[in-house]
Amino acid sequence: MSDANRRKSGRKRARRRKRRILFAVEIAVIFFLVIALFVVYKLDLADTGNKKDVEMATVNDEVQAHTDDKGDDSWNMNGYTNIALFGVDSRDTNLGKGARTDTIMIASLNNKTGEVKLCSVFRDTYLNIGNDTYNKANSAYSAGGAEQAIQMLNTNLDLDIDAYVTVGFKALVDTIDDLGGVEVNITDEEIHYLNDYQIGTAEAIGIKQSDIVDIKSSGLQTLNGLQATSYCRIRYTKGDDFKRAERQRTVLTQIAEKAMASDPSTLNDIIDDVFPLCSTSLSKAEMVEYAAKATTFKIGEQSGFPFERSTGTMGKAGSSVVADNFSQNVIELHQFLFGDSEYSPSQTVQDISSKIQSDRTKNGV
Repeated sequence: MSDANRRKSGRKRARRRKRRILFAVEIAVIFFLVIALFVVYKLDLADTGNKKDVEMATVNDEVQAHTDDKGDDSWNMNGYTNIALFGVDSRDTNLGKGARTDTIMIASLNNKTGEVKLCSVFRDTYLNIGNDTYNKANSAYSAGGAEQAIQMLNTNLDLDIDAYVTVGFKALVDTIDDLGGVEVNITDEEIHYLNDYQIGTAEAIGIKQSDIVDIKSSGLQTLNGLQATSYCRIRYTKGDDFKRAERQRTVLTQIAEKAMASDPSTLNDIIDDVFPLCSTSLSKAEMVEYAAKATTFKIGEQSGFPFERSTGTMGKAGSSVVADNFSQNVIELHQFLFGDSEYSPSQTVQDISSKIQSDRTKNGV
């Protein structure tokens, strides 16, 4: 490959890394950072302290050796707090077992600098789902709730997840409504899909079909919570999931900006509406601690796993996202989250990589 082609390939890879961001779970980050002054008084609203879900999710011996306070820190994982963020497409406000994760994200907090890096795990990624069976990543939460979903992330990615936060679509809808909506420039192509998604989203969170307000025309307009959430879910227009990610960033940016500029009464409404729709392993004491540090946090780089990937039908799992050289993708993930390190994939990850490649070959992907 020529130098020019290598540079071109490198630029493409860099662009791919920046294209993905998943929306529902990042709202959890915004909630816990933006509204710090009010959290202390509202803690009883959230479903907190589900520590067993994290404690029951194990890590392999090699990861343990590199994350123990007295162990080998050559992987550079100490000094980080890793939080799994789940956004569930729940039909009955269930945030536990039985709910599928529409979005999966890892938020890695550098405890020294306050930078929070976000990496989404594409929901259709073909993985060991935490029990030595292989399926799409989003099936792990459905099968075993937060515990199995965390187990999946730890097992496949050589991680030691410290905590989790789960939210549903209703949290996003209510937040946008409390903020007075968001302005979005709708295209002609998007109108049909947006209105179609409103039907399913409304059904999922208990909004009457008669309360749906269809989008009638293209152009810049203020979307309510249901409309904006449905807009974020569109994935069938030109650009498919990459365009979907752009839509999500558009909405998220406005949410963050409007929340930052909101008065105490509006933020109080958001907490009252949203905290009952969250489930987390963080204790009340931990939430107070994070709230006190909120002004020192900043959202850093964002990316998506796997970085290099193909799509195809993987047997019973159906249409899936399949990593090109799984082990190498995990190496890139550690470099992205933790910077320079001497990380090399554990035997567990190497075995998973071999299995994925074998299944890929068998299915002609």
